[in-house]
Amino acid sequence: MIKEKKSYAVGIIAEYNPFHNGHAYHIKKARELTNAEYVVVVMSGDFVQRGSPAIYDKYTRTAMALSCGADLVLELPSIFATSSAEDFASCAVALLNGLGAVDSICFGSECGDMEKLSSIASILAKEPPVYSEELRRQLKKGATFPEARNTALITSGAVSNEDAKVLASPNNILGIEYLKAICRQHAFLTPVTIARNGSGYHDHQLTPDRFCSATGLRKALKESGNSSSENPEVFQYVPDAVKSKIMESRPLFYDDFSLLLNTTLIRLSMEGIPFQIFADVSEELAARIIKQLPDYHSFEEKINQLKTRQYTYTRISRALLHILTGTTNQLTADGRQAGYAPYARILGFRKDSASLMGEIKKRGSIPLIAKTAGAKTSLTGAASSMLRHDFYSSHIYQTVYQAKYDIKIKNEFTQSVVIL
Repeated sequence: MIKEKKSYAVGIIAEYNPFHNGHAYHIKKARELTNAEYVVVVMSGDFVQRGSPAIYDKYTRTAMALSCGADLVLELPSIFATSSAEDFASCAVALLNGLGAVDSICFGSECGDMEKLSSIASILAKEPPVYSEELRRQLKKGATFPEARNTALITSGAVSNEDAKVLASPNNILGIEYLKAICRQHAFLTPVTIARNGSGYHDHQLTPDRFCSATGLRKALKESGNSSSENPEVFQYVPDAVKSKIMESRPLFYDDFSLLLNTTLIRLSMEGIPFQIFADVSEELAARIIKQLPDYHSFEEKINQLKTRQYTYTRISRALLHILTGTTNQLTADGRQAGYAPYARILGFRKDSASLMGEIKKRGSIPLIAKTAGAKTSLTGAASSMLRHDFYSSHIYQTVYQAKYDIKIKNEFTQSVVIL
C-alpha cells in the first residue's frame, strides 16, 4: 500500500554480503511503498552479524548499494553490527531515528504480515510477567533461548502455536527486533515490510529463482575463487552495476583470519586475560576455548569443535570474532548506555543527495561524521571508544586482505567516502 503523504527518507538496515538482485528490489520497493524522496541505508562494516568477515570490504559494498538506488550509506557501529539480533536492531533503529530526517523504515520478512509481526514484537518489548517467568523457567531447564522464548509465548497465552512459527524464520526475527526497538525507543519511524521472494535466507544452493540468498552467492563465489569465468551463473543474480564491482574485488572468508585468531588466543592466555571479558563468551565457553589452545585449528574448525546444542554455530562465531577484535562486555555495555548509536559515520553518498545530508545536520540529534581526521577527538566517552573500535576492526580486515593478496590498500585514515 502506497502512503498518500510523501515520505522524506526511508531507512533500510542491511549487510549486502554481497549485494544481489533481491537487495536492489528491496531498495526500489521501499522507495515506492513509502513514496520516499531518499533511501538511507545503515550497513554493517567489515564484519557482519553472524560473526564473520564480510565477503567484500565495506567501501566496495557501499559502492554497490549506491549504484543500485541507495542515496546515503552509513556504517552500523562495529560492536553492534556483530552482536545479537536484539543489539543489532536496537543500534540500527537508534541510528536511523537519530538522523531526524528519516521517517520510515522498510525491512524484508518471510511472512510479510505487519500486523502479526507487530503483535509479537509488542509482547516481547513489554515482557509481561507471565511471559518473563515462563522464559526464565525454560532457560533453567536447559532450553536454548529461541526454544525458551517460543515456549514462553505459547504457554503464557500470548500467541498461538501457529503465530509462534513466525519466529522460526530469520528475517521475521530481525523484523520483530526492529519493531521491538521502535517501541522501546519511542522512535519516530513508520515500519513497512516486504514479503521475501525467492531462496530462503540460509539456502546454500543457487536456484533458478531471480532472487537468490546471499549465503548461496558467497558459497558459489568461494567455490569459484571469485572468478566469473569459472562461475558465470553468479552474475544472473546480481544487478549489472554490481557485476563489475565483483570482478574488480577480491573476497575474504572465515579461514583467512585463522592465523590471527590463533595468535590472539595464545597471546591473551599467556597474558592472563580471561576470555569471558569479551562479548558472548561465558565461563563455560572460555574453558572450552582454553582446552583447545595447544592445537592449531582454522577459524571454521574451531567453531565446529566448540559448538554444542547450547552454543550455536553463530554464537561461537560471534564470540571468537569478539575476542579477535577486542569487543569486551564493558565496551558493549557502555555503547548501550550511550544510546547504541551516538554518531552516524558516512561510508558513501550520491552527489544529488546533498540536500539530504543538509537536513540530517539540521534535524539530527547525533553528529554526522564524514571525515576520520579529528573524528576520534571530536567525540567523547563511549562514542569515542566505539568509533576507535570501528577503525580497529576495519584495520584488522584490511591487514588480512593485504597479507592474502599482497596488495597495498587505503586504511581508515586515508580512505575517502564513496561518492557517485
